[in-house]
Amino acid sequence: MDRETLLANLKPVAGRIDQVMRDDLATLEGSLLSEVLEHAIFNGGKRVRPLLTVLAARLAGGPAIKDREAEIYRLAMVFEYLHAASLLHDDVIDRAEQRRGQDTANRIWGNTPVILAGDYLHARAMLLAGEIGGVECLELVGRATANMVEAEFLQMKNAEERDGSAERYFAVLQGKTAALIIAACEVGVIIAGGDAIQQAALRLYGTNLGLAFQVVDDLLDYLGDPGKTGKVVGNDFVEGKITLPLIHALEKVDSKDRIRCLALLEKTPEERAAGIPWIQSMIKGSGGFESARKQAEEMIAQATAALHIFADSPEKNILVGLAGYVLTREK
Repeated sequence: MDRETLLANLKPVAGRIDQVMRDDLATLEGSLLSEVLEHAIFNGGKRVRPLLTVLAARLAGGPAIKDREAEIYRLAMVFEYLHAASLLHDDVIDRAEQRRGQDTANRIWGNTPVILAGDYLHARAMLLAGEIGGVECLELVGRATANMVEAEFLQMKNAEERDGSAERYFAVLQGKTAALIIAACEVGVIIAGGDAIQQAALRLYGTNLGLAFQVVDDLLDYLGDPGKTGKVVGNDFVEGKITLPLIHALEKVDSKDRIRCLALLEKTPEERAAGIPWIQSMIKGSGGFESARKQAEEMIAQATAALHIFADSPEKNILVGLAGYVLTREK
């Protein structure tokens, strides 16, 4: 499925997700909280996580779930709320001033309203998960959010220790990015009344999709167009993060380049920024970009292979197309 066809298929679903969220937040209109949430939720974003919940439910439940779509869409928005909450809190923690090429909420309103808005979205998401999906869905969502927080602490530890191991890198990704995507897929199966085999298949799909998504994000950090990504080139390195392209490079370069790179990580953000051209050249010369790209391709292949248990359907085709899109995205 080409990119245009994929986006055409996803557009009505994403539009309905937006409308359901607007209806849910309508009682807040006119408040500062509403302003912050409008900026955080409706200022761009692909709606990947709630889309996965809707598609997984349709895939597992088939035509029989048609009458339950309103309920499924309300459950799906849980994952956009949690994603938006994590971004709000991340921007405060990172003192970020730009996201998606626009001023961050914390730059506009300050930290306190933004932290509280993130807390509201988290609380609202948990309430909806339990109310609509029951205990099983609430447990999945709660576990995913706990994993996200644990991964943030592990990422801080990795940065402090300058740990450049692939094992610790993927441990962070599993919690920080993949956990919520996995939960979005599994909750879709549960709400549709799917079985354990379907749930395991969508869990495997979500795991690999989430990991590959972040690996591609890390590649775009070094190779992407800032006008499309909304971030300066090498932003992760400037923040002191060792991501997969650099991990692969450090495994292959000689000791001189390795020492120089690690020494640069100990310097100020400004000095690290000045060293980005050399870092890019080192990663490219050692095959770090190529190795990371190959790993992302392998994970996407595993994601699509996990869907083999399902009969051909529009939803299956979209999920396969979405996996392919992860590899070709530019932002």
